[in-house]
Amino acid sequence: MDTFTAMEAFVRVVETGTFTKAADALGRPKAAVTRLIQQLEAHLRVKLLHRTTRRVTVTPEGMTYYQQALRLLGEVRELEATLSQSRRGPRGRLRVESSGTISRLLLIPALPSFYARYPQMHIELGVSDCVVDLLADNVDCAIRGGAVKDESLVARHLGDLCYWLCASPRYLERHGAPLHPLELAGPAHAVVSYFSSLSGKENPFVFVREGERLEVRGRSLLTLNETNAYLAAGLAGLGVMFAPRFVVEPYLASGELVRVLDGWRPEPRPLFLVYPPSRQLGAGARVFIDWLTELFASRPNLWRDDG
Repeated sequence: MDTFTAMEAFVRVVETGTFTKAADALGRPKAAVTRLIQQLEAHLRVKLLHRTTRRVTVTPEGMTYYQQALRLLGEVRELEATLSQSRRGPRGRLRVESSGTISRLLLIPALPSFYARYPQMHIELGVSDCVVDLLADNVDCAIRGGAVKDESLVARHLGDLCYWLCASPRYLERHGAPLHPLELAGPAHAVVSYFSSLSGKENPFVFVREGERLEVRGRSLLTLNETNAYLAAGLAGLGVMFAPRFVVEPYLASGELVRVLDGWRPEPRPLFLVYPPSRQLGAGARVFIDWLTELFASRPNLWRDDG
């Protein structure tokens, strides 16, 4: 038995909760993963997992072994990454998740500079506003907006995105410009709403002015859960919308959108890079995170409301 391989298989079973998902993540047949766990238990002479037809649970002894195995596997990967990087620079695959607008407008246009530094890296970029299970989907890190409610993840705060409230000229011709946020909840106006793919709930419009915070649930004709589609709805005149400054700036410059409710600012939205605590960051992940931090720091229009 290859103890290191068996240890990796056991850790992945615990993290994903099933032999099937663990096998998929490891790229091995399910039978091979099952056999590795059986050999590991026989070698240790201890029961690590309780198995039923529906679920897998960890025994107390298994949890102790899992915690120590995480530490040992992390140290081995750290050593390998350090030696590999010293010889030829970071290399390998990195799975990243990000929203449509951040991917389209920030990440992808800047990636040539990343590959110029690290030509042996390969990024698998999952583009979606859906919140994925990082462990089950074998994701190394994800860029997420809003508060990180999953306490099992490590969250690195990248900054607070500046949002602007806008409407299309077509909408303003029909409805006029709102003068107060509460008008958005009345019959004279409509908003483009966004709902969370995780909770299914619509996000309210939250405004701040001189220390005052106002939450408004506007009257909406259309509710979406994808940022590019949300922008398209605003451009089509389906309601007042608020979106990150970096998203709407080009359309404000072209006249396709107009800022409204001057003096009331949408509440900034925190942006985080998250990753599982059990996944030791390799050299590739570390250089990507450093590069990403540099990229966002070089874009003041992400964070500043000075327009």
